[in-house]
Amino acid sequence: MSIRLQNVAKHFGNSRALEPLNLDIRDGELVGLLGPSGSGKTTLLRIMAGLESADREPAGRIQFGDRDVTNLHVRDRRVGFVFQHYALFRHMSVFDNVAFGLTVMPRKSRPTSGEIRARVHRLLEMVQLEQLANRYPAQLSGGQQQRVSLARALALRPDVLLLDEPFGALDAKVRQELRRWLRHLHDELNFTSVFVTHDQEEALELSDRVVVMSNGRIEQIDTPDALYRAPVNRFVFEFLGDVNHLEGSVRSGVLTCGDASLKVALPDGEDELLLRPHEVELVEAPTADAHLPVTVTAISPVGAEVRVELEADWLGEPWLATIRHADFERLNLARGVRLFAVPRRWHRFPEERTAAAMSLLETVS
Repeated sequence: MSIRLQNVAKHFGNSRALEPLNLDIRDGELVGLLGPSGSGKTTLLRIMAGLESADREPAGRIQFGDRDVTNLHVRDRRVGFVFQHYALFRHMSVFDNVAFGLTVMPRKSRPTSGEIRARVHRLLEMVQLEQLANRYPAQLSGGQQQRVSLARALALRPDVLLLDEPFGALDAKVRQELRRWLRHLHDELNFTSVFVTHDQEEALELSDRVVVMSNGRIEQIDTPDALYRAPVNRFVFEFLGDVNHLEGSVRSGVLTCGDASLKVALPDGEDELLLRPHEVELVEAPTADAHLPVTVTAISPVGAEVRVELEADWLGEPWLATIRHADFERLNLARGVRLFAVPRRWHRFPEERTAAAMSLLETVS
């Protein structure tokens, strides 16, 4: 079931939560709404579900496939909703929690008791909880409770599945396992789903496409790979991961900042370069193109990489570099070791610096 939002906006009193926005989600897609707190992502999800109403002016429109659901009540939208904190009935067994939505359907559309049993057992099998059907929520782990919540949402065979920070209450290892499990289940059942998260890794790992939001606006919609490699603006670039900053003056093809220098093919003037930690190489001596002296202040082995925190001689804030274990051993890294950083690649967003400078001039004048 595809989802189309046209000119949807939302105010809470005098505060604007969503700018008028448009969004198309294809049938069978798994889409992540990613952004910091206050960006409008949960408000947008709740408007899709019918738990919040969009502003009447401008007149927005919400479609699920060919159905216009703009003014439909939440119970008529055929939406499954999964909350962060499970919202399970504590006095009901796992089986009864999953069956609940089916048992309270109007008599004319309610499945028979045999059909309900068969559907619930099938769902519990899919979420790998069939052996726990008679347990109560308090007897389950957080990850198991969230799977019960998901099975309950799927029991009604919704057109669209919406998830609000579905893994936010779980520890890191369980979150990672459930992400893989949900992706597998989504591919198996091929339903359309939208989930909210502020976790960049979660959004990039789980989504077919990611919608990056800030201040009630959509900044960029793209595949995880394209989003990470080609951000449209500085906000998206900085929000999607750690960033190192190199700001200075460019003269005759050399950017300088204190004693630091880097050859760059840029016009003269003030400029700022942004680098991801994996785009920084660490060497024992400066190169012909780069003289960026740093001191190792912290080392953290993380999986296949080593995160190295660096104190840069030319600015107050630390730099980060991620290197291979082989390079870590070759450089014999330890706290206090003096090295030189060499950018493999850098990024810049000069149009945003220009806009900021113009705004400052207007304020001063």
